[in-house]
Order: sequence, then structure tokens, then C-alpha cells
Amino acid sequence: MTERFDAIVVGAGQAGPPLAGRLTAAGHTVAVIERKLVGGTCVNTGCIPTKTLIASAHAAHLARRGADFGVGTGGVTVDMAAVKARKDRISIGDREGVESWLEGMDGATLIRGHARFEDPHTLRVGDTVLQADRIFLNVGGRAVVPNLPGLDDVDYLTNVGILDLDAVPEHLVIVGGSYIALEFAQMYRRFGAEVTVLEKGARLASREDPDVSASIAQILESEGIRIVIGADDIRIAKQGNGVSVTPNATADPVVGSHLLVAVGRRPNTDDLGLDAAGVQTDGRGYIVVDDQLRTSAEHIWAMGDCNGRGAFTHTSYNDFEIVAANLLDDDPRRVSDRVPTYALYIDPPLGRAGMSVDDVRRSGRKALVAKRPMTRVGRAVEKGETQGFMKVVVDAETEQILGAAILGVGGDEVVHTIVDVMTAGLPYTAISRTMHIHPTVSELLPTLLQDLKPLT
Repeated sequence: MTERFDAIVVGAGQAGPPLAGRLTAAGHTVAVIERKLVGGTCVNTGCIPTKTLIASAHAAHLARRGADFGVGTGGVTVDMAAVKARKDRISIGDREGVESWLEGMDGATLIRGHARFEDPHTLRVGDTVLQADRIFLNVGGRAVVPNLPGLDDVDYLTNVGILDLDAVPEHLVIVGGSYIALEFAQMYRRFGAEVTVLEKGARLASREDPDVSASIAQILESEGIRIVIGADDIRIAKQGNGVSVTPNATADPVVGSHLLVAVGRRPNTDDLGLDAAGVQTDGRGYIVVDDQLRTSAEHIWAMGDCNGRGAFTHTSYNDFEIVAANLLDDDPRRVSDRVPTYALYIDPPLGRAGMSVDDVRRSGRKALVAKRPMTRVGRAVEKGETQGFMKVVVDAETEQILGAAILGVGGDEVVHTIVDVMTAGLPYTAISRTMHIHPTVSELLPTLLQDLKPLT
């Protein structure tokens, strides 16, 4: 028997449930299919649990620094089982909230299981066959497991498995030097583990400007994290109850108790039967979409991590807003209208918006740049958190901001001033001539932008 709906949403991550809410409010019947956990990566294995752990790690770090503020704390210990329990409680609470919302949504049906296309309008979930005029894919992504010699012979963790640890590793070895890897590196160092990061390239966070990468490395190394770059021929072997990881032919092995593999993510598009639906993917498996997130099949849209247009909760949610605006509000919103922005949640965090300075140089346009260390920010000095810097790059002809890197205390919040002005299409003077509150981190932005110099 075939069940018919006005729309089918595959995946209950950040874009799927709110879209179901908008569609049902407009009178449509909607099937929401989820094969595993409602809430997707963010709620279950991404933002919510990891940032909860980071908060616990920050509390431990701040307690150890008590003497810097004239506060005696005594010995600081970490109860990893309690840390994990707190993380689970918050994550599960969020998931149950989304589940109850979907289950109580008039016009929506939540179906558990893995969906595969049988034809452009038909999906099968186990013994259930569903059809709809419109289909929305919100299937997310998962960790890449690289083909490293010896990896299959040892126990290793991904960003999912490491969340189940209820004891602090003696020595956590991390393969990968980008965002997920670095957040876990600092977090577990603050929990009390020895941590070594092995990065294939010449620097950490290689998509950032070199000065940002260097400052990130300095921050992590100052906390006792060992960083090995040029790990371009990694070989792994079991050693006792742990692992031995050799970075390259000329390096000594790194012996650890636990191994985390964090080298990137891939979309969950390889087992959906997309060929049967006429949905095109690119060479990396991402679903090809246009500026309004429609796939090569005009009645199918793709939102979130699976479309290659952003790999963050905020881009996924914005995808939902774009699809809903076009379909339901006669509001022609486009992906290309948004300013790319994201954060790296080490401590202090990195807030990024728009183009990097390297991007601007490659574009060949005339530009201005300004950079100030966080040691010039009164609020950072008062808080005893002066690592990092602010940097903004501006188009010399239009005076519009092209991008910014705010690496420092509050950087993930301060960067939104930049994003807002960029989205509004205003010149940098909209900030440089604005009075900000003292003492705040944001108050340095006007001063920073009053000191622009030609980019060389």
C-alpha cells in the first residue's frame, strides 16, 4: 500500500522539522523520515554536546587559573562521568523537545527508518511506500574515515564515538588539524589528557590566513598540546592497550591510549537511490543545487550539509528559510545573498565572516586591511584573556567590508557586527563612526576600522 503526502522531508536535522512546521501550517500533509536520531548532527553529535563539553573544559581551565585573579581554588579535578552526564542531559533534552514538536504537529507524520528512492516521486522506508509531489532532502553528513595503513587494526574514535567517553584518556592522539580536531584537542587537554595533534599539511586550520593559523597553534601549544605538522604518511599500529601512530617516514612514533580520527566529513547521499530520482551529485557526493536549493529534479530540494553549500547548523537553518520563503512567501531569497560566516570554538574562539585576506589577494582587487591585538582591548585585559587579534579587510573602492577574522575572547559574538553591516551592504564607516559601549570587546571595531592601511 502506498501512502500519499503533499510533501516528504527526508531527515530531521536543523532544516527538516521547521520546514515541516511551515508546510503543515500552510495546510500541507507532510511525512518526516528519520533513520536515526531526531535533531540531526547538531543536537546529537555536534554543536550541542560538544559545546556543552567545551563549557565544562573552560570551567576546569578557569578554576586552575584562579590564582591569576586572586582566588584560591585548591586542587582541581575533573569527574568525566559527571561531565558526560551533563552533556547527555542537555543533548537528550534538546532531542526530546524536537521529537515532541514533530509528534504533536498537526498534519505531520514522523516515520522511522532509512529512505530510498524508487522513482522521482516515490520513497520506500522498509515495507512502507510513500509518494509526494514535493520532496526535501535534509540527510546531513558523517565523519570521513581515511584509508590509513593499520587503522582497521586498532580501536579508534570519530567525533561521534568520543562523546561516549566517561573517563579522561591518558594520551589522546588526534589525526587531523582542522576545526573539529582542534576543539576536541583543547577540550581534552583541559580535562587532563596529554594531547598530540597530527596534521598532514604545513599548518593548522589551513583555510584560514597564515597569521590566524599561527595564533591558533600558539594558543594550543601554550596549554601543552603537542602539534606535529607534515604528517603526510601516517601509519598506525596497535601497541599494548593503545596505539602507535607514525606521522611520516622520518618521524618517531607517537604512542597514545586513544586515537581520534577527525579529517573531515562527507554527505549521507550514497545510499538514497538518488539516480532513481534524477538527482545529480558532484564528485564528492554533494547534491547539486541552484541558488534556491532546487536539485536537478525540479520537485526535489536539498538542504543542510548534504548540498555542499555550508556545513553548519546556521547554514542548514538558513537553507530552510530560503526554501520556505520561495515556496510559501513569494519572497525570492537566494543562497548567494548570505555572507559566509562560522566560528571555531577553541578558547578564545575564532569568528569568521566573508573573505580571508588571502582570498582578497587572489581576487586581485584593491583593498585596505586593519589588524589589532587583543592586548589592546580593555575588556580582554580585565578578563585576563588577551590572546589573539582582530583583522578586517575592506574594498578600497566601494568601502564595503569584504571579510573579518576575530580571534579572541567574544570573537564568535563580535563578528556578527561585521556580518550585519556586510549583509546590509553598508560601508565600513557604518561601524567606524558608531559609538560602542565601553568596556566591551566590540568597542575596538570602530577604532580598528579607523586605522585601515593598503593591503600589500
